[in-house]
Amino acid sequence: MTAGARPDASARDSAAGAEAVDEAVDGAVDEVGFGSGSSHPAAARALRLRTARREITERRRITERLRQALSDGGFVLHYQPLVSLRSGAPRGAEALIRLHHNRRGLIPANHFLPVVERSDVIIDVGVWMLDTACAAAAAWPDGRSVALTLSLRHLRSGRLIRQLLDTLDRTGLPPERLELELTEEMLIDDSDDAVFSLKALQGLGVRMALNNFGAGYASLSALKRLRLTTLRLDRSLVKNLGEGQAEAAIVHAAIDAGHALGCKVLADGVETEPQFKMLEQIGCDEGQGAFFGSAMPAGQLVEVFGK
Repeated sequence: MTAGARPDASARDSAAGAEAVDEAVDGAVDEVGFGSGSSHPAAARALRLRTARREITERRRITERLRQALSDGGFVLHYQPLVSLRSGAPRGAEALIRLHHNRRGLIPANHFLPVVERSDVIIDVGVWMLDTACAAAAAWPDGRSVALTLSLRHLRSGRLIRQLLDTLDRTGLPPERLELELTEEMLIDDSDDAVFSLKALQGLGVRMALNNFGAGYASLSALKRLRLTTLRLDRSLVKNLGEGQAEAAIVHAAIDAGHALGCKVLADGVETEPQFKMLEQIGCDEGQGAFFGSAMPAGQLVEVFGK
């Protein structure tokens, strides 16, 4: 390409980007029916269209910044212990991603992952998390495992299994020491790539856990589609423990359902000793939360394992 052709190409790219924004905005406006019911529908639609345009442009800007952060080493993993309620010993840890910000310090995932998950950047982030977490876990003592959340976009990408095999081969981590956390949406996803990936993961011997159990809509028939190893009770169930007999009965029923499916049951969000003791009494297997320890750097976690 000649030097004189570059401005034309740039202009075309800019025009294409602007057109994509226009289409996205129009779709958002049409979907929610902006302007309906207003005494000045045209003015209301124009105002809300400008607002939608700003939001989409801002989301694109944030996505590009996160892509750059991935290239520049701006992400870090911290690890929160997963603890046996019976013995009190950690059987592993969950890897939790953080974004390093020059002014704000480490930013938790819930402040940026919802934006990342709307683009293919989440696939690159997922590969980085797999590589980093598996490399760390390979050095942990006594065969302890590492757990991390899998995104639906990564599951559907058609690239997950090859990337996972490469990671396990490169790090030397046995597949049974890796636990991938799934959402209920993944269990009922009938797309070819999702179904293939889940069956392949099962065949590889990778452990699979269901996140937020008890808070969504998954039926027991959906849970039986895979050999899940762990059901992670939603933290809202744990938070309400102790408020009455009905709350305890709901948690007890969820634990019994998990055991009937051959799964261990982990309570997420355990923050107090009364919660811990009640969960232990009603048969919960494992716990995670501030009561056992906050998320910490890998080096600090090794010290916890050594105690």
